[in-house]
Amino acid sequence: MKQILVMTVCALAASLAIADMAHAQDATLEKVVVSGKRANRVSKGATGLPMDVKDTPQTISSIDQDDMTNFGLTGSNEALGVATGINVEQYETNRATFNARGFEIQLTQVDGLGMSNSWGTVVGREDTFLFERIELIRGANGLLTGVGNASGTINYIRKRPKNEDSIEFNLTGGSYGLKRAALDVNKLLTSDGAWAGRLVVAHEDKGSYLRDLHDKRGTIYGVVDGQIGDKGVLTVGVTAVDAKQDSPMWGSLTLLRSDGSQADFDVSSSTSQKWTYWDTKSYNAFAEYAHQLAPDWEAKLTYNYRHGNEGTRLLYAYSLTGVLNEDNTGLVGWPYRSQGNSDNHVLDANLSGQFSAFGRKHSLLLGLSRSKQKTAVDTYAALSHMLEALPAFPYGGDVYAEPEWGTRQPSTRGEQTLTRLYAASRLALTDSLKGIVGVNAVRLERSGASIYGTAATNTFYPDTKKVSPYLGLTYDITPDVLGYVSYSDIFQNQDQTDYEGKYLAPMKGVNAELGVKAEWLSKSLLTTMALFQAKQQNLATLAGRISGGSLDGQEWYEGKDVKSKGLEFEVSGRISKETKLSLGYTHLVLTGADGSDTSEWVPRNTASLRVDSRLAALPALRLGVGGRWQSEVSKIGSAKQGAYLVANAFASYELNKDATLRLNVNNLFDKKYITGLAYGAIHGAPRNVALTLDYKL
Repeated sequence: MKQILVMTVCALAASLAIADMAHAQDATLEKVVVSGKRANRVSKGATGLPMDVKDTPQTISSIDQDDMTNFGLTGSNEALGVATGINVEQYETNRATFNARGFEIQLTQVDGLGMSNSWGTVVGREDTFLFERIELIRGANGLLTGVGNASGTINYIRKRPKNEDSIEFNLTGGSYGLKRAALDVNKLLTSDGAWAGRLVVAHEDKGSYLRDLHDKRGTIYGVVDGQIGDKGVLTVGVTAVDAKQDSPMWGSLTLLRSDGSQADFDVSSSTSQKWTYWDTKSYNAFAEYAHQLAPDWEAKLTYNYRHGNEGTRLLYAYSLTGVLNEDNTGLVGWPYRSQGNSDNHVLDANLSGQFSAFGRKHSLLLGLSRSKQKTAVDTYAALSHMLEALPAFPYGGDVYAEPEWGTRQPSTRGEQTLTRLYAASRLALTDSLKGIVGVNAVRLERSGASIYGTAATNTFYPDTKKVSPYLGLTYDITPDVLGYVSYSDIFQNQDQTDYEGKYLAPMKGVNAELGVKAEWLSKSLLTTMALFQAKQQNLATLAGRISGGSLDGQEWYEGKDVKSKGLEFEVSGRISKETKLSLGYTHLVLTGADGSDTSEWVPRNTASLRVDSRLAALPALRLGVGGRWQSEVSKIGSAKQGAYLVANAFASYELNKDATLRLNVNNLFDKKYITGLAYGAIHGAPRNVALTLDYKL
């Protein structure tokens, strides 16, 4: 944590120096631009244009800080797991994928700037205490990032400085030795409020229901913003995360036996050993300058840099035949040690504003961005104890000795650069009819291997150029009811390789959506009903393992055509001053080129609920319940899981105007289930509790 503190203090000190200089230059200037921005931040949603969620021709959900706090959702994966239409496939203890509308979400944004996830895989968890909210934009995301598929985009909205001083901290204790502390301090740095800073710190230390698993994560985030001259606003921030996981599961449970039966192990069962670990560190710095060119026009330049390190010692326990013997033997061990790093740079410049034409006012966004990602992984060969037999499962944490390791050797290197020119406009065609048009022109340059890729034979790629349109229409049926339709091309490069070790060609397709949105109860409640359809061609699909040759044992993929269609329904907002509601349902149909079902591990029906309210008879008490239900899932040659419901609840009591005590109960009915079937299987957490004291000044 010392490095984290040093980085943050340096960033804040530099920002304070800028603030002092600006203040000295113009001590009497009326500071209105920055305070207005702090008070009126608007999401740019699915198009990059500042539009209300109701006016956007795609479905957008949001999980705000109140929900994350009340329901005890301190990790990003847990928060995403309660959202409408999102499935979290936690297939290992430290890795997960997310899918929506049948496809993996491979693009993540922070404050509207996108970073791709290798293979759609996310390592670790973000601490939600850093964010004001998490936005979930379902459907094609090419307009946001230039490349994408028909799943959606996750957008983390960081906390920014506010217009008043405040301090918030909380302490939590709970099941499996959970200990957590978090602090959020906002401070006006100048007497006129032109400059302000915010510091957010969170530390979590906990065991697990899984044997020997232990997590420790420290996060610190500092951000300063302020006014430059009378038209400019500068924001700079630094985030650092140090996460350590001992005895992680690398790979999943093997549940299918040779006789066709499915094993039913205790939820604490783990394939890991005590000598294993998976440690990650990341550092993220950003700078953003916005300049008001005219009352309705703004130019913005943003730079974001992220550096990540990973160090691992792991044991992969698997069956050479793919199944357990009838006595639960048959697993062998594959020890693995690695050291990896990644660097991501994103530079974005855009111009946005409003213009008048044909007697109406319209919105326009023009931008140019360039992102560059470099990854490197080194490995240490296991000189002993390779592919040794493991005892009957479940076994203990000391049955497989740590091997002797060889010297550090380069394994994979990869680099990709994405340059894009983009434009979007919202055109007022009539008083009620609006058109949203957009286009992305991208150039993708790649070389080397994916961080999770195999030793591909074609490590040099031809540059990929693609122009993708986006079209949308919205119509105000009444002042509170809006109908919409949207269409976009989709394009996504792929990291998976075929039987010969060559990378698959990019996935291409189209996405269309039709829906109705309505506001109720004086605009405090929003309902959305959407029908969607997407076709993806040459989508990477796992085909098997290579037998023989230099790639022996490695998984290979083939491109398949997949069609997704379905409907979504969501209600979100307040049904009264003290009662908040979020209710969502998704129905999905996934078929292959021949019309038969595919991707059977994706649930065809899901429903989610969050509701909380104060009791009129006891206003200091707030009660809330939430849950997620999904239909049955399975995977050929792997496990099956029937339909299940996981329910959560909380009760919070205001001790006084500053202090609140909250009890959270997760998996209220102690449901036993498995998840992560896309890449394996792992048990979900049984019932657990946490008690938190929140204090605000």
